[in-house]
Order: sequence, then structure tokens, then C-alpha cells
Amino acid sequence: MKIMSNTLIKSLTLATLATSMFTMVGCSTTPRAKPANVVDRTGNVSEPAPPGYYRVKKGDTLARIALDNGQAPRDVIAWNKLSNPNQIEVDDLILVRPPAGSQSAAKPAAKSTDATKADTPKTKEAAKVDAPATEVVAEPGIRLSYPAKGKITSEFSEANKGIDIAGKVGDPVQAAADGKVVYAGNSLRGYGNLVIVKHDNTYLTAYAHNSKLLVKEGDTVRKGQKIAEMGDTDTTSPKLHFELRVNGKPVNPTPYLQ
Repeated sequence: MKIMSNTLIKSLTLATLATSMFTMVGCSTTPRAKPANVVDRTGNVSEPAPPGYYRVKKGDTLARIALDNGQAPRDVIAWNKLSNPNQIEVDDLILVRPPAGSQSAAKPAAKSTDATKADTPKTKEAAKVDAPATEVVAEPGIRLSYPAKGKITSEFSEANKGIDIAGKVGDPVQAAADGKVVYAGNSLRGYGNLVIVKHDNTYLTAYAHNSKLLVKEGDTVRKGQKIAEMGDTDTTSPKLHFELRVNGKPVNPTPYLQ
């Protein structure tokens, strides 16, 4: 009985040891239920752009930056003294507001003299022209004429940023209001042959996918003037994509159309 007891004890001891070793091995090879978090601290986070500036992101073009900030590409090029506007780099700071001393910046009011006092109407007119750019705002509820005849096939949305008007290649595209052409070209991806008209320091209108442009940068246009011919550049069917921008932000143009 004593021998059997010792044997039994040894057997139990060996079994317990084996079980413990198996448990330890199992614990050491069992994968984690959830991997540990890995924080990548090698990348640099861009600082926010200062007021009046835009920080370049991947895929940006200067024309796009200008449009999104309600400015003429030519002005943005001049303000930043860019010799080659196609060579902007990610994280570059681009000035998107008129710098002091530029033609687009605020001008000081003319000093009053005896001559100007004697010519009151001209003085008032000069003061109106030379008003600070930040104070030049269009009449509330500016009215636009339809830029093309045809059915609206796509309404305004956050993704579309404007409306689409169907038509035929060659149909006339007209300026929706008086203004100055600040862009005429095809460097904005997704817009094809594009015309942008600046109406004042608040409002821009954009006319995309044209087959032919009839105006150039710097031209002054009148409401209803033919500025392009409808087309299908950078799109799948003939149409006019029309946008209204207020301080660079796209808004629904439909309430402004008459």
C-alpha cells in the first residue's frame, strides 16, 4: 500500500507539472485579442494657415485655390510674386487676400482741397471708386439671368456645387450679370473649358464644359452677353455647369436666377 501510494503521488505530481507547462506554453503563444495601438510620430502636421492665407494641399492648383477663395488667379499670382504658378508645393502658404499697396487693396481717401470742394459730384464719385475693397458688397439678393436655355438636369448640392443645364454643342452661354472675366482656360480638373466672371468683391460666377471660349481674361462683359459656346469638355454629355460663389463659397444659384 505504501509503494502504491508513492507511485500515485509521483503520477499526480508529473501530471500537475505537465499541465502547468502546457498552460504556460499556451499562454505564451496565444495571440492578442486586440493589437496594441501604434502611433506614427514621424509625420509633420501642418499648422493652420494665418488669416488671409491658404496652405496648399495635395492635388491643389492655383486656379482652384483662387476660385475657392473668390479671387482672380491673375491677382493671386501677382500677390505671391509667382514666376511659375504651376510649381506650388504642398504646405506652401498662398496669400489669398489683397496685400497692402496692391491695386485690389484698400486705397486711402483723397484729401479734400478747394478744387474738390468746388466739384462735389466728382469728389463723391471718386470716394465711391476708392472705397476699401472689404466694404464693396453687392446689392443684397443680386439677380442673375439664366446663362443658357435648357433643362436643369442636376440641382445644386454639396458635391455638385452648382447646377447643370442640358443643351447642344454650340448653344450660347451668356454672362449672368455684368462683370469682369478673371479666368478663361482649362486648368481646373473636372471643369473643362471654363470662364469665371467676377461681379464685385463678393460674387463670382463660373461657366464650365464649354466647347469654345469667346472672351479672355481682363474682358469686361455685360449681362446677357455671349461669352462661350456649350460643349462637353471634361464631361460625358453637352451641358453647362454653372456656379455662383459668394466670397469663394459655392451657393445655390437657383434663388438668384430670374
